[in-house]
Parts: sequence; structure tokens; C-alpha cells
Amino acid sequence: MQRRLVGIDLGIASAHTVRVRDEAGQEVCRRRCEPTLQSLTAIETAALAGAEAGTRLEVVMEPTGPAWLPIAVFFTARGHLVFRVSSAKAADLRRFLSRHAKSNGIDADTLARLPLIDPDGLRPLELPDAAAAALDRRVRACDRLTMAASEHKVRIKDLVRQVMPCTPLTGDLGKADLAVLERYADPRALLRLGRARLTALIVKASNNHQGQARAELWLVAARAAVDLYGEHPAVAFSDLAAEIATEVRLLRAIDAELASHAAERESCYRWVDPMQLARSLPGLAEVGGPAMTAVIGDAARFPTAAHFKSYLGLAPRASETGDTNRKGQPMSKAGSRLARATLIRAADWARKQDPQLARVYHQQMVERGAEHLKASCVVAARLAERLWAVMRRRMPYVICDLDGTPVTPQQAKQLITEQWTVPASVRARRRSTKTTDTKAGKAPQRVLAGHVRSDAQSADKRGDLPRQRSSNQPTYKVKPATTLTADPR
Repeated sequence: MQRRLVGIDLGIASAHTVRVRDEAGQEVCRRRCEPTLQSLTAIETAALAGAEAGTRLEVVMEPTGPAWLPIAVFFTARGHLVFRVSSAKAADLRRFLSRHAKSNGIDADTLARLPLIDPDGLRPLELPDAAAAALDRRVRACDRLTMAASEHKVRIKDLVRQVMPCTPLTGDLGKADLAVLERYADPRALLRLGRARLTALIVKASNNHQGQARAELWLVAARAAVDLYGEHPAVAFSDLAAEIATEVRLLRAIDAELASHAAERESCYRWVDPMQLARSLPGLAEVGGPAMTAVIGDAARFPTAAHFKSYLGLAPRASETGDTNRKGQPMSKAGSRLARATLIRAADWARKQDPQLARVYHQQMVERGAEHLKASCVVAARLAERLWAVMRRRMPYVICDLDGTPVTPQQAKQLITEQWTVPASVRARRRSTKTTDTKAGKAPQRVLAGHVRSDAQSADKRGDLPRQRSSNQPTYKVKPATTLTADPR
């Protein structure tokens, strides 16, 4: 059967470069195109010229910004296969094919060769339906707005710390804090406002949750700043206050937009996952459920749970040679940052609700010397496997004990408290990295036999001492220094 392989090097502000090859790897044509119906139709006609009727194009491209979507929509609508490969894979193959040169044509030709070189590593791109596409956009918008709001909060705290070194903003920013900073970030204005009016402002903004105690903290910080700075010209009180007010207004606008997108995200999630299967897993709630549903899409496109875990970048890297198999490698981080961060945050809650996941966390912390973040990543990988099983089987998740018997949330918490709670002393040792004493620092890592280096050849040439294969008290033989003499010739 004839094949036509189309490699497209996408351009953001320039035309796309196209290379077409047949099943034997012979070049068919070279073209350039624009993301328009007429231009892409011409590419399709040129690629199919001389091919049998019914031949399907195999279009390969990288996920270059938003430029991949028009190409994918056009060719999938025409019944062709579209493959979206990672930039890392394409770059590795390009360096192999053309080590010392790089151009748009070389990149397009490299992509066209991928189906011939690595056919098992390519999976056809499946575009989402209307509901799934809407959910994906809302999830991305909420994530982006959440990060933007976090940046503005950090900026506000930094500015307040500059204008009032003894800042009262030691925790989360509340509505009362924003109300004060929007109008009275200048410590001189805050002192002129007075205790009574400041208390009334805080009480109204916090709905009676805060009052005179909070006002006193602001006044103490303002008085300390005025006493410290005085009227020094280097401290621009009014200008800093204006910048803080701007940041507060931007934060309020972002919060309003975030609330709007979050409401629409919830509506889209109800259409895509009407049974709310993703939210049945521990740790995946209001935000995590829609986010992971948007990432996984159709769970059937992943053959196994291990494939989905690898897709998210939660699988550890492999390093094996001969009899050596190096364990404990870092995870690949090859997948979606949003999905990976969502699962790692969810894992910290899931280990407190699911005895099986609590056991995994306990083993990592107590028996294998892992710190909290590494143990949470291992739990996140297990949680990803469970998510795939739930979405593939279309059945909600059930919390069970180690024997697989369903338990209630109260029974689960009791089991975790009795059997799988990490001792405070162990947790304290995992935090300590300033000492090499195994009694006070991290647990020692087990060294496999294959990791022990044999006697290094020519070690003295590199400045290293040769290592012995195995000995409790290794002895080293150092070559005596040689005296340089003049050449007798």
C-alpha cells in the first residue's frame, strides 16, 4: 500500500515549510504554505499526486504554539492521519540526520521521516469534541489567571514590606488587607486615618471577622515605618502607595475574571464527566477534577495505566546497562505541567484519606529515605494510574484497605493514624540536610552491587585515586612522583 508522509515545520510569523516523502523514503515534493484553505488544499493535492485512490496522508508536526491547530483541523477533517510529536524527539532525530546544519527544510524533512524510523512511537492525534474543547480552554484560563493572581499577591507583599518593614502581611491576603492597601498604603495616611476609622473599615471589609486587633497591627507597622524612615528622600511613600493601589486593583480584576471562568469550567465539566468520576478520587476536588478530565480526554487512547503515567511525566527515567540497573532516577517531567502539579498537590491530600496511598507514602519516607516532595511524587504516580482505571472503566473510585475491602472515610483515617503515620522524628530527619550523620540527617541510600565502580584504569592521569572493588578499609597505591630529567639526546 502506498504511503505519503508529510512533514510540516510550522512557522509562527512565517510560512510553513512542507516536505513530502513516499513509503520508500523518496522525496515527492517540496512546498511552502499558509494556514488558509486554498494553501492547505494545494498541499494536499501536491502530496497525493500520483498516489493510489484512497491514500491517506500521514502528517507529522511539532506543537509549535497555536500554529498546529489549523493544520490539524484541516487534515483530520479530510480523513488524514495527523501526528503531533514532541520537540525533543524531533530535535534528537534532526541531530542524528544532520548534525552540523539546521534549517526549516531539514526540520520538515526530519518530521516526514519519523513514521518510517519510529512507527511505534507515533499515535494519531484525536481532536476533542465541543464540550471537551470548551473544558480544556476554561481549565487553562483558570490556571493562567490563578498564577497571575499569585504573582500580584507576591508583588503586593514585597511593596508593603518596602514601605513598612514590620509588615503585618504574614499570611494570606484577605479582603480587609486589600481594602486598607487600596487607599491607605502610605503609612502617614494610615496614621492620620486613626484607630476608630481604620477599625470600621476592616470590620466592614471582613464582614465582622476582623476588627480592632487587626487595625492595631497596621498602626504599629505604620508607626515603626515613619519612625525608621522619617522624611528621607529615598523612600517615596506616595509613589509606593500608588503602585500598591494599582496592584490591588489588578488583583481584584483578575479575581473577578477567575470567578467567571471557574463558573463556566464547572458547567463544561458537568457535560464532559456527568458522573464526576474524576472527583471520586481522593484529593481531586473542585479544581483537580476538571483539570485531570481535560488532560486525559478519552482514557482509551492510552493502552495501559503505565502509558498514561509516562505521558504525564511522572514515570522515572530508566538507566540500565549490563548488570547495573540504577534505581531512584528523577521523573521525566515530559508531560503537562498543569496535570503534574495538580496530581502532586492532590497526592498530599490523598495519602491522608486512602490507606493504600498512605502506605506508599509511609514506605517512601520511613523505609527508603525519601523526603516529602519525592514521596508525594511517588503517590502522585500511583494516583495517576488509579485515575486512568476509573476513567477507562467508567466506575467511581472506592477507598479500600490493604486487602481490597471497602472502608468508610472514618475507618480509612483510623487505619492511617494507627499504621501509616510517619513519625515526627523521621519527618524531622528528612528535613535536615546540613549534616552527614545518618542518625540526624537523611536515611542512607542502599547502594546496589552494580553501582560500585571497579578499579579505575589510568586514574592517576585524571587526578583521582583508584577505587577498590570491595573492602572495609580500602588501601590506595599512589605512584611515586617521578623526577623530570633533560633528554640525553
